[in-house]
Amino acid sequence: MIRIVIPILTFLALILGLTAFDRPGPKADFTFINRGDVSTLDPAIISWVQDNRVARIISEGLTRSDNFTDNFEVSPAAAERWDISADGRTYTFHIRKDAKWSNGDDVRASDWVFSWRRSMLPDLAGDYIKLYTMIEGGQQFIEWRIAAIKDFAPLAASMATDEERKASAESLWEDTLAKFDELVQLKSLDDKTLRITLVRPTSYFLDLMGFPPMFPVYPPLVRGFESIDPRTGLLKSRPDWTKPPQSITNGPFKLTQWRFKRDMQFEQNPHYWNRAALNIRTIAIPSVQDANASVLAFRTGAVDWVSDVVPTYRMEMLREKQEFYAQHAQQITQLRAQGLDPIEIDRQLPPDPRNTIHVFPAFGTYFYNFNCNSKLADGRPNPLADTRVRKALALSVDKQAVTQNIRQVGEPVASVIVPRGSLAGYQSPDGLGRDIAAARDLLTAAGYPNGKGLSIEIIFNKDAGHDLIAQVIAKDWERELGIEVRLSQVEIKVFRERLKNADYMVSRAAWFGDYGDPTTFLNLNRTGDGNNDRKYSSAAYDALLDQAELAASTEDRLRMLADAERIIVEQDLPLIPIFQYVQLYLFDPHRTTGISSHPRMEQQIHRVDLLDDAIGTNVPLMMRRGDNTKGGFRLQSIDNQQSGR
Repeated sequence: MIRIVIPILTFLALILGLTAFDRPGPKADFTFINRGDVSTLDPAIISWVQDNRVARIISEGLTRSDNFTDNFEVSPAAAERWDISADGRTYTFHIRKDAKWSNGDDVRASDWVFSWRRSMLPDLAGDYIKLYTMIEGGQQFIEWRIAAIKDFAPLAASMATDEERKASAESLWEDTLAKFDELVQLKSLDDKTLRITLVRPTSYFLDLMGFPPMFPVYPPLVRGFESIDPRTGLLKSRPDWTKPPQSITNGPFKLTQWRFKRDMQFEQNPHYWNRAALNIRTIAIPSVQDANASVLAFRTGAVDWVSDVVPTYRMEMLREKQEFYAQHAQQITQLRAQGLDPIEIDRQLPPDPRNTIHVFPAFGTYFYNFNCNSKLADGRPNPLADTRVRKALALSVDKQAVTQNIRQVGEPVASVIVPRGSLAGYQSPDGLGRDIAAARDLLTAAGYPNGKGLSIEIIFNKDAGHDLIAQVIAKDWERELGIEVRLSQVEIKVFRERLKNADYMVSRAAWFGDYGDPTTFLNLNRTGDGNNDRKYSSAAYDALLDQAELAASTEDRLRMLADAERIIVEQDLPLIPIFQYVQLYLFDPHRTTGISSHPRMEQQIHRVDLLDDAIGTNVPLMMRRGDNTKGGFRLQSIDNQQSGR
């Protein structure tokens, strides 16, 4: 009863909070909970899963991967077609003639030049700036800009007046634009033709073109919110352009309302080139942080989809689904024999409330970060800079206790960062098991016999049971190694800032692959990468990643990447892999289609259709085999996916 009462009270508080000062508008055609508030919709600095999910609603890149094909088949989006040079380095994209911004203006090839130049500026400190080094001249431009900014600061400080500083900063900006044009092989040949020349052939490049950090922005709008700092020479960008009413985007929907920690509202972009294919007119994302309230919102019909099911009783929900499956075992066997995907199997079973929770393999890993800097943020020496300490901590974690006693949803223990078996042709290293004796020996060698003198803090945010996992790991370290462990729970915004500033010792972490290649995980530990929150640096590791890109064959490349992964999961341990994710969704398969079971977890909300309304085609989408010539690595076979465990 307590479990029921608490979420009801929480949900009522949520509803009262959203409506106390507003007259409710009409219910959106599709409402979903996007666990975690959106931080930014600026492609130059976007990074988090919930941000990317919304970005795909309002914007689109040159390509889009079909999330209803098993190999994530690349398909045209803003570009209607493309040509690839014989050497695999030059891509020429042909932008659709009817591609429009939400204000009716034409989408132009030059919009990508403006957008990517902006994203390549170290000024904005984007997490994905390294992606642009695959473009010929990209690395050189970034390095030039870093040096130019470094040289400018003392020069500006020596100037007598603000007018001098302003003129000098503007001159530097003009030099920056000229240097970009000189170095970077990203060219607008005309309004509808974009040419990109890469440093070397990149098998996943077309896949990347559908990734939100590569999306375009509307230059006339963004320029109005940018300025050059006369004291530093840096480009400063205010975020207001991403918010309504001024936001202008090129995707299927436009953002009409964004109230932080309250809700987001969307309606169709009237100028979208493929508007006729949309099966919903409006979308709503209420901000619901409480896990129990999310489930209740679904069960009461307030929302159509919950993107992550994390209440403590979710294992009971899964057991109920297994009971439902047991009652229909013969029919399920027959449906699986037909090669149907798990959602379609659920759709063909009788309607039942137990059949609304779904479990799918995910292309993601949960792990613990170690701060590898020599000193902590407060200036103290960092004991985790010693590889022996990190390895000792890694060897002493009981990962099975985390997956079986805390998570309880069938997630496999991880000893590697790239999900094992997820990418065809990639042979993962073994990783480390649990070895308490070896861990104690390493700590003694590092100067901490029986953990004496070693004190560690774990930071995590209040969400998804991170606190329970931290408690298990802390007890392992205290009991097995004798070290002192402090647990620090912080708000998500504070958590993100502390990670980026390396203001922590150990933190919880997770990563879901952005594209179908091992480097989507391995680049996280490359020196200087924007997502390298561990501040780990290894010349040997970086060299293997570089050598892999020059490999003569795919087999050699994958072998070198596996050797690189071996360094971080067996030798240096900048992180501890804990488990490989499965994803839990809540939606009614008899009512909702367009939610994909693909392990990449990329949901394209513009494909959603409510099957019980009078809008759209009301035809279910089903997973299918993709064209091998139009996709990258084939991820886990759809034959092996299970909708319940």
